[in-house]
Amino acid sequence: MNEYKLIIDDEYEEYEGVRLDKALSELLEPTVSRSFIRRLIDNGEVYVNGSSRKASYPLSPGDTLTLTVPDAKAYEATPENIPLDILYEDEDVIVVNKPKGMVVHPAAGHMTGTLVNALMYHCGDSLSGINGILRPGIVHRIDKDTSGSLIACKNDMAHASIASQLREHSMERTYRAICLGELSEKDITIDAAIARHKEDRKRMAINPSGKSAVTHVHMLEGYGDSSYIECRLETGRTHQIRVHMESIRHPLLGDEVYYRGRQASGRLLRLDTCGQALHAYKLGFMHPHTGKYIETVAPLPGYMVSALDKLREI
Repeated sequence: MNEYKLIIDDEYEEYEGVRLDKALSELLEPTVSRSFIRRLIDNGEVYVNGSSRKASYPLSPGDTLTLTVPDAKAYEATPENIPLDILYEDEDVIVVNKPKGMVVHPAAGHMTGTLVNALMYHCGDSLSGINGILRPGIVHRIDKDTSGSLIACKNDMAHASIASQLREHSMERTYRAICLGELSEKDITIDAAIARHKEDRKRMAINPSGKSAVTHVHMLEGYGDSSYIECRLETGRTHQIRVHMESIRHPLLGDEVYYRGRQASGRLLRLDTCGQALHAYKLGFMHPHTGKYIETVAPLPGYMVSALDKLREI
């Protein structure tokens, strides 16, 4: 157990008026992440002047903050010798090309065969311990049926650095996809906030009161009934590209969640996409240790190459 006691005095005067969760996450980074701090606060385990406070509590001069962070627990997953398509690796980070159909984290119905199982076998004891759980540093996720680049961290320093880049939207994340219909313009920027769907909790939806979301779309090729596109994320919300493309009436081919009610030509219906035609193509980041810019490219998976070949046929 690690006990922390902080006083908002002259040394920490810049945190006066700052939210409790934000201040603690900055003061304790990289030891503890903001999401874990929020969990402790919600559980009433963070005290200000001896009383538990909400995450939004604004700090005042002289406030005394106390909390206890439990020792990291072993991650309840079994290492499995699953081959990984490694795009980049060193002592701090590893970038892999996740195949379509592979789940990132073990969950009900998918306790084995996940990317975490594979990373635990490959990385051994080189796992980040952020959030109070020893785990292979999964900082961000991509959907089961989305393939492509995903970064994992091997230590807390790397985890904190990559998480910070994600929060600040400074990472380069570019996707390739195939969508229904040909775009009317080569370049489109979709700026529409996203929140959980009010009725279907498995879906996300455009909602002005949701979190800001911006996607820059470039049409690489148009085929009349479909388009081959590149999407650059300015933000990274759940299902962002899928929701944004559906919102402009160009849902991704094969998307069983957001393709509802759209009419497709016979040849599109015959394409074997096995889930949304979406691939995390390029990932760029500042290396957490050297500060050098690293960029990886995950080659298009076979199913997308095959689909594009068929679409290009006249």
